Amino acid sequence: MLSRGAFGSIQLKYLSMPSPSDRSDQSDRGHLLTEQPNAASRDLDRLSSLELVDLFNREDENVLAAIGACRVEIAEAIDLTAAALERGGRLFYIGAGTSGRIGVLDAAECPPTFCSDPEMVQGILAGGKDALVRSSEALEDRAEDGAAAMVEKAIAANDVVVGITAGGTTPYVRGAIAAARDRGATTVFIACVPADQAPIEADVDIRLLVGAEILTGSTRLKAGTVTKLVLNILSTSVMVKLGKVYGNRMVDVSVTNTKLRDRAIRTICDLADLDRDAAADLLDRSGQRVKLALLMHWTGLEADAGQQLLDQHRGHLREAVTSVRPAV
Repeated sequence: MLSRGAFGSIQLKYLSMPSPSDRSDQSDRGHLLTEQPNAASRDLDRLSSLELVDLFNREDENVLAAIGACRVEIAEAIDLTAAALERGGRLFYIGAGTSGRIGVLDAAECPPTFCSDPEMVQGILAGGKDALVRSSEALEDRAEDGAAAMVEKAIAANDVVVGITAGGTTPYVRGAIAAARDRGATTVFIACVPADQAPIEADVDIRLLVGAEILTGSTRLKAGTVTKLVLNILSTSVMVKLGKVYGNRMVDVSVTNTKLRDRAIRTICDLADLDRDAAADLLDRSGQRVKLALLMHWTGLEADAGQQLLDQHRGHLREAVTSVRPAV
């Protein structure tokens, strides 16, 4: 909990932030790329269903082009985040509305996919859990709440904070980024407007310029799609660098249900060239840990010794195995 005094100091500091656009009327955001009307959809209400599908499909081609234009910045974010998590840091996504919900979704999918600690990747949404299913967009105007969230999460130098705001001006996100920088964290900013429309100080500034939306101002469309894809790239690539993948297989998958056990067995069958019964037995002897099961098969080590070897190599299966059998 924050003291009244602590919250007051945050409120004063972050409410006094200069305008990102230096405009006198802060309610006028019509200059933003995300608020512009799209000439291609001017007759949207007159199109047939097939014409609507074709229009959406053509416009979504801009999503991949926008990612390609930011490939260097995205790669930098991957490297900085992987290094921070290797040091024991955490990755936080913070946003409001659609942007925040996408961040929460990506964070929630990391533990079952990569068997990562739920604390390692976290999503922070303006309005909290209730805002996942009920609109609370008014809360995005509170810069002090974003700053307070950084205090509540004890953001520190080893952490990475990714601020997500399609229009780039969301006070909640900007307040969080400013506070995270003050606390020494690495900051990444993701927006769908040019930097000159919403400038900010961040370690990595990713501008995904997908253009005006088919439905004017509805950033759950192209802006939401491009955000989802970039967070997929970021989190998956970071987990690859943390050793949670072998080849293109999820060897740190959490075996928590029938589907995932089947996937784990098939992975062992394919990589270790074993039949299904042998793979299932190996998985059981490893304590339902695919990575350890593979190491045991390839090195002949038992579970305890195999886990020690993995720990010595920071969980990187390929490094651990080749330290014993270089040809593998």
